[in-house]
Amino acid sequence: MSTKKLDDSLAQELEGLKNEGRAKPAERIIEDYIPPAGKKGPRYKLNGSEKEFIRLNSNAYLSLSNHPRVMAAADSATARLGVGPGAVRFIDGTFSYHARLEQRIAAFLDKPAAKIFNSAYTANCGLALAISNKKTHWIGDQLNHNSIIRAMRISNIPSANKGIFKHNDMDDLKRCLDEVKSGIERVVVIFDGIFSMRGDFAPIDRIISICKQYDDKFKDGVITVVDDSHGIGAYGERGRGTPDHCNAWPDIVVGTFGKAFGVNGGFIAASPTVIESVRQKADTYIYTNPLSVADCAAAIAAIDICDSEEGTMLLMNLEQRTAQFRQGLADLGWETIDGPHPVVPLMVRDTPQTHALVKYLFDHGVLVVGLTFPVVPKGDETIRIQINAAHTAFDIDYTIRLLAQSKDFIFKTDC
Repeated sequence: MSTKKLDDSLAQELEGLKNEGRAKPAERIIEDYIPPAGKKGPRYKLNGSEKEFIRLNSNAYLSLSNHPRVMAAADSATARLGVGPGAVRFIDGTFSYHARLEQRIAAFLDKPAAKIFNSAYTANCGLALAISNKKTHWIGDQLNHNSIIRAMRISNIPSANKGIFKHNDMDDLKRCLDEVKSGIERVVVIFDGIFSMRGDFAPIDRIISICKQYDDKFKDGVITVVDDSHGIGAYGERGRGTPDHCNAWPDIVVGTFGKAFGVNGGFIAASPTVIESVRQKADTYIYTNPLSVADCAAAIAAIDICDSEEGTMLLMNLEQRTAQFRQGLADLGWETIDGPHPVVPLMVRDTPQTHALVKYLFDHGVLVVGLTFPVVPKGDETIRIQINAAHTAFDIDYTIRLLAQSKDFIFKTDC
């Protein structure tokens, strides 16, 4: 036996993806980190190149991945308990660091309980398995992350028990709630806090207000869920993300340690009963090993930093650098989507020009991500810029200068 016939079929499928423009490019390999020095923020080196790059495509918004306290916490936990748990949680794979991290993130988000996962993706899927039954109806924003879409698909409810509202359209959310059929006992309204390709945010205060109007209509009420993976730690007066920014807290919060906190793993924060249901019913929690103690210890240290005076300073710099970059785009006449978040989309609206601009920035030492047709519709081609707390005023000015120069080298007309 061999995979020869399978390989041939898969090769045709891969070629199809390439021809359609949907194939992922080859993965670049980062092999060195250069700490901030002088007026420059951190730089990175790629395999096979001596060039130093600014990363403007990183989710690590607080720049904590290389923080000495975070790395020391990971080292200390590993020296004490090893590199892996050796079992799933319910077969003595729960270590003290797992419990401590769950307590810490719950307290950070002012929720009574939390459960950690290997990623926010598996957290969303686990939540769907834990809180769905045959009389549950799910409603989601049309631009929700793939992990939410996948969670709704595996929730074991009929397709008729699902609704999608237009992006951030509160009237359409009301329509979805009005259309819930009789016999439904539980409605789940789920949405991203930050929509990661756009940098805009869900109006959580308005969503909760609308859902409250329908709560008494259903036996188990209307449950609001936010996946704030790109928000928590990245903005809001206290670094609590979109609920902090909107001053409104959904019933359940899903998030990650792998973005602003710069570590790894995901979580669900909610009532003790919801969390116990997750522990008992979520396959993506039950049947896989948990995070390492190094990940947990590092995440605890990162949350502590975010929740300190140092964290406040990091958030302030992140806000200032984001504002600096947005102002630079405005001065150049570039189109973007307004918002306070450090995800800043640069709307190019042309596939060849997007590819050319990504290459131009790469050739001059700046890493960014371009989103082109057919991944996005024609006319919506975008370069997603992500500002981090370790970026300096010099880094942002340098990038703005490159964008200014790119018009002379790439574009024949103003963008």
